[in-house]
Amino acid sequence: MDSETYRMAMRQLDLVAKRLGLDSGVHDRLRWPKRCLVVSVPVSIDNGETEVFTGYRVQHNLALGPGKGGLRYHPDVNLGDVSALAMWMSWKCALVGLPFGGAKGGIRCDPVRMSWTELERMTRRYTQEILLVIGPQVDILAPDVNTDEETMAWIMDTYSMQVGYSVPGVVTGKPIVIGGSAGRREATGRGVVYCVLEACNLLKIPIRGARVVVQGFGNVGSIAADLLHDLGARVIAVSDVHGGIYHAKGLNVRKLLEYQRKSATKTVTGFPNAEPITNADLLTLPCDILVPAALERQISQANAARLQCRILAEGANGPTTPEADVILHERGIFVIPDILCNAGGVTVSYFEWVQDLQNYFWTETEINRRLKQVLVKAFREVQRLAQKAHLDMRTAALMLGVGRVAEGMRKRGLFP
Repeated sequence: MDSETYRMAMRQLDLVAKRLGLDSGVHDRLRWPKRCLVVSVPVSIDNGETEVFTGYRVQHNLALGPGKGGLRYHPDVNLGDVSALAMWMSWKCALVGLPFGGAKGGIRCDPVRMSWTELERMTRRYTQEILLVIGPQVDILAPDVNTDEETMAWIMDTYSMQVGYSVPGVVTGKPIVIGGSAGRREATGRGVVYCVLEACNLLKIPIRGARVVVQGFGNVGSIAADLLHDLGARVIAVSDVHGGIYHAKGLNVRKLLEYQRKSATKTVTGFPNAEPITNADLLTLPCDILVPAALERQISQANAARLQCRILAEGANGPTTPEADVILHERGIFVIPDILCNAGGVTVSYFEWVQDLQNYFWTETEINRRLKQVLVKAFREVQRLAQKAHLDMRTAALMLGVGRVAEGMRKRGLFP
């Protein structure tokens, strides 16, 4: 269970529990996941041999509804990190008012080294192994790092084959043709932009001409960069797992997306007329808006004092450590915390789940309108509490999220 990410999530909870004056019994229950499932995932690989991977599904708290959370494929996946991510999902869903509890899943593997058929066999076997703890009223999966709509289609099909009929609501983020939602792929990045615009209005920063740096040019980061570019912002640097690129006058994001799509390794490195830059140097570039949209713990005590952004918009989960938070707050950097800033994905996942349950689908315009309404409302609630109680935005967001989960637990009581 132990990992640096899990210890980070626990420190956040303990701090907020003290501020909220939580009952010790409720606090203790929130410190530990309700359910952790660790499974062996044997897979027949393409050379005829069998490789056994380790898979996880963690359900942190189900007081407010069925579990909801992504599935990631990564060599560093472990039980502690997955448990921390599930905990953050509990606070995130509660913060934006969704009737879900927090969950998360993962398989420790290197998907870059695996073939398409190996990934499919691994996904289907993992689904078979966790069947007892998932379902549209139990726990709903979604894409995360190195998983996508095709991964969700395989999970849905495997689950449906077991029950004997199609169950689109067991996953979200799936292809539209089998019950996916318009706007789901863009939702997390679009939600980041909605939050950035609220912060810019609050701080009187014009979005047109604002300098933007994006760490992690995957689904979240690339969409956020593209939308901000359309609004007139100047995206001066981006990076991915292979490296970063920088152009002081601004990158042409549309051409960059096309370049990345055609690249054999789907990378941004080597983009014409741009200078190479390391991830470490990218984070400390002078800019107005910094969007960390990669993995956890990228901004730490080691580099927080060197950040030169005005707004830190957390597209990733847990990119900033508690020690870095103190430094950023003292320096007056406005942080839009992850459980608010990247909540667009789970919000439109909720919309998709609702549409699947009622077999009635909305237009993308309607999806985006509802998404903006949810996130703007949540942003303003967090900002009001932060201002009223003289708190940073993360503490205010966590107090709202944790407080609502705790209230749900109190109302339901303790069985038996």
